[in-house]
Amino acid sequence: MIVTIDGPAGAGKSTVTRALARRLGFRYLDTGAMYRTVALAGLRRGVDWDRPAELAQLAAELTIEVAGDRILLDGEDVTEEVRSSEVTAVTRHAADNLEVRRQLVQLQRAAAAGNDVVTEGRDQGSVAFPEAECKIFLTASPEERARRRLRDLEGQGEAAALDRVLGDLNRRDREDGERPVGALVRPSGAVEVCTDGLSVEQVVDRLESIVRERLAPNPTTKPLPREGGHE
Repeated sequence: MIVTIDGPAGAGKSTVTRALARRLGFRYLDTGAMYRTVALAGLRRGVDWDRPAELAQLAAELTIEVAGDRILLDGEDVTEEVRSSEVTAVTRHAADNLEVRRQLVQLQRAAAAGNDVVTEGRDQGSVAFPEAECKIFLTASPEERARRRLRDLEGQGEAAALDRVLGDLNRRDREDGERPVGALVRPSGAVEVCTDGLSVEQVVDRLESIVRERLAPNPTTKPLPREGGHE
């Protein structure tokens, strides 16, 4: 079974998707980290961001692996580095590159083939896995998302101001909705879940309920184990 979780930046996708995958015993796929990894490689290589073909060629040469909660670039764990503000600022060059997206969507589909997967990103239910059995659109107010992003940055030792983070998120929301490829949309058939005022546990409870509701109508599907291994 494939469960897609799409939504804007700062909605809590990565945190709850990891938790949901652990609870269900599914594989977790962080596709946003894959684009960030290409951007990191571009920074390291010093690519010309105004030459999309150069970044696409670099992406084709990389080995990107998602190993549980970790992201590997040519065997190197870059999980923390790809979340830096420097990488965030240039990730759009990878995300807006049609050839890079084609390569990474193929990689995402290959990773999901034959597996039970919870995958999160910006176009998972609309482009990568349009036939997914369960689609969720996770959102939150801009103010709540900015506070979460600020906490993340502070946890990484980066100084930031809430008003600047909020401005950056609002700008990114506009850009994400207008992107020529992989634009942020609510996928057809997706259930929208707003996380304002909810704890991570409460959000995961809600998402688990949605997944189990999708499984219930299909009598041939083996029931998912409850947390702790009980049906």
